[in-house]
Formats: sequence, structure tokens, C-alpha cells
Amino acid sequence: MHIVFISNEYPLWATGGKGSFIQTLGRGLVDAGHEVKVVGTGVENETVKMDDRGVQLIRLPKPNLPKAKFIENFWRIRRELKRIEKNTRIDIVETSELDCAYLPKKTRYKKVIRLHGGHHFFAEAEKRGVDPVKGAREKKSFANADGFIAVSNYVKEHTSKYLSYHGKPIEIIRNSVDLKVFQPQSVAIEKGNITYVGTVCEKKGVRQLIQAMSIVLKEKPNVRLHIYGRDWNYPDGSSYMEEMKSTYDMKNIKFHGMLPFSEIPNVYARAEVCVFPSHIETQGLVAPEAMAMGKTVVFSNTGPGRETIKDGVNGYLCDPHNPASIAQKIMEALDHKNNVELNKNAIEFAQKTFNIDKLLPKNIAFYKSIDY
Repeated sequence: MHIVFISNEYPLWATGGKGSFIQTLGRGLVDAGHEVKVVGTGVENETVKMDDRGVQLIRLPKPNLPKAKFIENFWRIRRELKRIEKNTRIDIVETSELDCAYLPKKTRYKKVIRLHGGHHFFAEAEKRGVDPVKGAREKKSFANADGFIAVSNYVKEHTSKYLSYHGKPIEIIRNSVDLKVFQPQSVAIEKGNITYVGTVCEKKGVRQLIQAMSIVLKEKPNVRLHIYGRDWNYPDGSSYMEEMKSTYDMKNIKFHGMLPFSEIPNVYARAEVCVFPSHIETQGLVAPEAMAMGKTVVFSNTGPGRETIKDGVNGYLCDPHNPASIAQKIMEALDHKNNVELNKNAIEFAQKTFNIDKLLPKNIAFYKSIDY
């Protein structure tokens, strides 16, 4: 098969969980004998082409029309898909929730939306209304799609509250983790190292995590919180990270900024506890990645949290809206004498649930089930 992913994220040019997932799946598809391309919008003035272990990357020029960049980007993507089709038939085009909106409704290839978390999905967690323009685009995108893949049962059910699948095929296939990259390492753990990896923003629970640290430090003054990830900006351009620094006591808290994907395993390896208190997730990769490395993970008890972690068995679950709950679980994780068994359970669950070798055939079977 010939599969094209539409994505502006990919570890070689822009970080993000969706891009990391596409890299893992794309490499797996290539190794299985399929042709894979990733088409997205870049920041250069001309098209840039790259190769990643057989995955062909096509990074289109940045938009020239700031007020209509969405339309301009997808006009270019449609044109690129036509160019690709002149040379070889495309079987599947996979996009996220919004991105089928400006693809033709009738195409030779089949259009698959993978539910990574769209505009309607995150509206509730971000405590905002649905933007009429983006909402309409997403509805049109779902109507244009030929099939859907949900990365958790939660994202499937939660999305259906707002959008229709129009009776088209939908299957739950979990995100894939590259277990050759994320595996236990013989690296010395830094005592009291609490690590967060992800975008530094409100919906990821960063505020409550920082607030939780003031509670933890009263009991464990030598604990340090390391926050890795890109900053998020408010609509007026102001920095969320700078707001946190100016609002809360940053004692024993350090922002490290964005990490190259290749460095994330080393960050996890040094941590004593990894904490991901997201208010809402479709599934997320950070918790499964850390679990695959045998780390003690504190994850949210909301959304797909209970599909991923059984509290006290292979990790810990906290109320991400409650700093006291986050603090309690961090201290419980630091004090727990049975973490060796817990971390072993985490590895076993990650290998069983997020293994690309097991999930790749499921993805291929779904593609073929809706292909001509």
C-alpha cells in the first residue's frame, strides 16, 4: 500500500506527540514493505524533502497569507497529493480531525481520520466555546472521511458527544511506542528527580503540578521538579511559562524548554518519578513511553487514564485538578517500597498494549478493510 500522512509534526522538523506516533508507525509500515509519505507545512520559503529510514518527508513552504493560512496550506497539500498521484496511486491519506475538511469528498484514495484530539474534543477541557469556523471545518472533515481510528475508547466516546462518525468504520487502535527506543536503561536514577515532559500549558495540568510542589516540598525538601517541553502562548502572545514563573514560587522547579525527541529517553531514565497530570488526553504517548522504560508514573485519573494505569499496580492515578491529590500521589510514589514490582508491571503492560509489532498488523488490516 501507499499511505500518505498529513501532518506538520514529525520529530525531524517539529516536536509533538502526533509526530512521534507517525514516525513510529511510518517506519513500521516501511519495514513491512509499504510506501509512506508525510506531507506538511514548514517554515521555509520553498519545499524541503527528507528521508527518514524510508519514510519520505515533504515539507511544503510556509504560508504567505496569514489571515487565510489554513486555506492556503490545504490548497498546497491538495496540489501535492495530485502531484504524487501522477506518479503512483495513493491508497490511504491519514489526517487528524480537522484536516479532511479541504480534501475532496470523492477521491480514489480512502481518507482516514485518526482521533488525536480535535477542536470539539478539547473545548471542554480548555473551558471555551467551540469556534464556529473551526467547528464547521471539523464537521465537514468528519463527513469527508471514509473511516476513523480512535487511540483510546475514551476519545471515541467523548468525540461522539459532539461529532458524528456517519456510520463509517471506526476501530480502537492504541498509539504505538518504539520499544527499541523506550526501554529500561542502566542509568543512575537521581534521587528526588520528578520529571514532566509535554507542552507547558493549562490543559496539561502544569499549574496544578507546580502548586502541588509547594505541598511536596514541606515533606520532602530535596525533591526537584524538572519540566521539559515547549512553551504555550496566550492569544495576546504572552507566555504561559513566564506567567507560572511570576505567579508561583519556583523553588526546586526548573523549566528546561523543548527537547529533541532523541533526548527524551535519557530524561526519563534519570527520573525517580514521572508525572503527567493532564486535564484531558486522547491517550498521550508520554505515560506509555515512561512505563515502557520501567519508570514510576503518576498519570491523570480522567480521560484514558484508567485505560492505561491501574492505581498502585502499574502506576498511580491522581485528580489532575487537585494539587493535593497530585502531591499525595507523588509522595506515595517516592515512598512506595513495592515500586520494583509496580515498574515491572508497567513494562509488561506497555509491551502488551503499545507494541508496534502487535499494533502494526491492526493498522494495516484497517487500511485494507476500507481500501478499494
